[in-house]
Amino acid sequence: MNNKQVFSRGIKSVRDVVYQENSPTHKVGLVIEPGNWEECDPFLLMAEDFFERGTFGMHPHRGIETVTYVIDGRLEHLDNKTGGGELTPGDVQWMTAGKGIIHTEDPAVGEIVHSLQLWVNLPSDKKMTEPRYQNMRSRDMPVRHEDGATIRVFSGSSKGITAETKNHVPVTMTEMILEPHATVTQDLPGSYNGFIYIIEGNGTFGSDSTGGKKGQVLWLEQRADGEQSEVKIHAEEKLHIMLYAGQPVGEKVVARGPFVMNSEEEIVQAYKDYREGKFE
Repeated sequence: MNNKQVFSRGIKSVRDVVYQENSPTHKVGLVIEPGNWEECDPFLLMAEDFFERGTFGMHPHRGIETVTYVIDGRLEHLDNKTGGGELTPGDVQWMTAGKGIIHTEDPAVGEIVHSLQLWVNLPSDKKMTEPRYQNMRSRDMPVRHEDGATIRVFSGSSKGITAETKNHVPVTMTEMILEPHATVTQDLPGSYNGFIYIIEGNGTFGSDSTGGKKGQVLWLEQRADGEQSEVKIHAEEKLHIMLYAGQPVGEKVVARGPFVMNSEEEIVQAYKDYREGKFE
């Protein structure tokens, strides 16, 4: 870090995720609620889903990336570009919709899948990029080991352990599993906006040792551009968290359904292109 002072980030907000039954086969909680575009930039929304086969049909996306982390169950995906595949617990799929893709995600027969899906905004010059999938197997990702802690790096880096994941928007994504009373820090560029989601356990977070527990989302205080920062994480009991942080895009967001663009005209064009079969 070039001997520069490293600032310890605090936690600016803590919120309980509230769950609702969308249908008999689908329960959902919004970890990030859509509409807070500037506050959450570059992240658009995150849903924690519990769902059975047949919940989601084939549907399109344009202008975003979806990052799906499987907590439990086997998740099959099918799309009109690359075919399909299967994710198992601990795996991540990083899908760049770009100019347009049509896909579905479905639990394997007889399974209930528990997952987190994050939408990452794409900047205007990447909205119409070519679609791509990156399937990131838990067993293949780089791991940072500390006393009582395992940190799996799905994107970006953690104390010099770096993932090879391709990003249009710089994003750090780590999974952390801490044994009781373990403490770790995660380094982040000062310009990154980020949050922590607690899957299991409880602990204290940030420079003020803010408490957090299962089912809560904790947003990190932001620092100035150019500064280096770190986030302190301490487990009171066994702790399983996901940390996401990224470089804000800083552009206007216009979102309608599965499309996220920069203007109403671009949204109208996206629906027109989809109807005319231009996503095929």
